[in-house]
Amino acid sequence: MYKGKYLRKFNISPKRYKELCGFCEQYPEWKEEIKNYSFNKGISYSAEPKSKTNNKSNPTEEAALRLSERISNCELIEKVAKEADPEFWVAIIKSACYEVSVTYLISYDNLSLSKSAFYNRRRYFFRLSFL
Repeated sequence: MYKGKYLRKFNISPKRYKELCGFCEQYPEWKEEIKNYSFNKGISYSAEPKSKTNNKSNPTEEAALRLSERISNCELIEKVAKEADPEFWVAIIKSACYEVSVTYLISYDNLSLSKSAFYNRRRYFFRLSFL
């Protein structure tokens, strides 16, 4: 089914919807990266002299910044999902981030919403993400 008319209700263009889906679909990777993160990456030393134009940053600092960004992105998704629906936010994350079908959520996760009611909450989640 074409989502366009439903997305227009929330002022989301199809291109923006794809962008938001792509962002959310990285959530599982970020959660896994956060879980397995280690700052013990080591520092590599080189015999080559470092020029002023070849400034290499600290690997530990880079790792900390990357981890901070991953945590921030995950927290943002979770915050917006909770704002979209405090009761069904986990189902919204499963659907938007893990691409779990609504049929599966209704059948196996005992989601007590109709498909259309759930999709409205999911679209509202994307609308809040868009703001």
